[in-house]
Amino acid sequence: MLKRIYSLNDFERPARKKLPRQLFSYIYNGADDEVSMKNNRAAFNEYVLMPRMLAGVAQREQKIELFGQTFDSPFGISPVGLSAMWAYRGDVLLAGAAARANIPAIMSGASLIPMEEVARAAPNTWFQAYMPGDAARVDALLARISVAGFKTLVLTVDLPVTVNPENYQRNGFSSPLKPTMRLAWEGISHPRWLLGTFGRTLLRHGMPHFENWRAERGAPVLSATVERDFQARDHFNWSHVRQIRDAWKGKLVVKGLVRWQDAVLARDAGVDGIIVSNHGGRQIDGAVSPMHVLPEIVKAVPDLVVMMDSGIRRGSDVLKAVSLGAKCVFAGRPFNYAATVGGPAGVDHAIQILKTEIHRNMALLGINRLEELDDTLVRHVSSLWPARQAAMQSAGHF
Repeated sequence: MLKRIYSLNDFERPARKKLPRQLFSYIYNGADDEVSMKNNRAAFNEYVLMPRMLAGVAQREQKIELFGQTFDSPFGISPVGLSAMWAYRGDVLLAGAAARANIPAIMSGASLIPMEEVARAAPNTWFQAYMPGDAARVDALLARISVAGFKTLVLTVDLPVTVNPENYQRNGFSSPLKPTMRLAWEGISHPRWLLGTFGRTLLRHGMPHFENWRAERGAPVLSATVERDFQARDHFNWSHVRQIRDAWKGKLVVKGLVRWQDAVLARDAGVDGIIVSNHGGRQIDGAVSPMHVLPEIVKAVPDLVVMMDSGIRRGSDVLKAVSLGAKCVFAGRPFNYAATVGGPAGVDHAIQILKTEIHRNMALLGINRLEELDDTLVRHVSSLWPARQAAMQSAGHF
């Protein structure tokens, strides 16, 4: 199967075939009419590459440094909840693949494997949390994350309430999943997933639960009556971020900002970095694409580590984002598709595809180091027409 996978996009079709419709919908679908999700991809096409020739590109390397640690590539794996439902031990699998490739990975707070197990398997993994708006529960969750051994905490702040579930409802997804005849049929009609992932998990580990949503164990992933705890997230505000900054001794990152004003507030609250993100188009539909606001955010907080996610699929996407000031970018959907299709080997293959594309494109662009990227090599299309007019005027064509 992996021999026929040539790009990150190639993982999507076989993942769709392998997974029950409900689970594929959770990974694939965006909010409402999915305008934001589509625009995230389109935004990259607004930036064009301006390759330079004969620059001597035999010494290429794509290493970066984040928070005092050197990584081999400028991309990582985004947090995606429920990953153990489409790939056996998915959270450990994804973190382990990132560790082997020496790239960052962020474990989701909506994950199904206890954070302690992932931290033992891949000690440099970052942990992402949806914090409640209750101070005591914040402190309890922080204590557990710290004891588990995580050194970098990522606060996702762009989902104070649950998103519009209409796309999930059309496909039969809920959280937790409700036992229905439709769900049963989808499981039976996808035997590779039923036996290789869900059945194997039940046999060896029992029914998966939301293990890391709060300090205590959460709801089972499959239940007719139990509801997942979404309480108090809409109370979460900048005072809670400052509370967390005071209590958390490791690196603190805020994920989900698209306004430079909020980036300034994050800096003033003492965070170490931010991830510019619209949640991969899963938040409010019509939200601005991170690529459109990345330059102004980098300019507003030059003293912070600025990263981004939402829409990364190609090595050229990575280089464009880095040229606009991102220190690192993250991708979620393609690596989860890869885990679904090929397990650990699938994620290794996906990482290698992206690393190879970056390595090749650096040569074709004419650079040896990512620090060489500037606005002479990557430009917005809107800048081309005035520049072309000026050049033609100076040449006497007007």
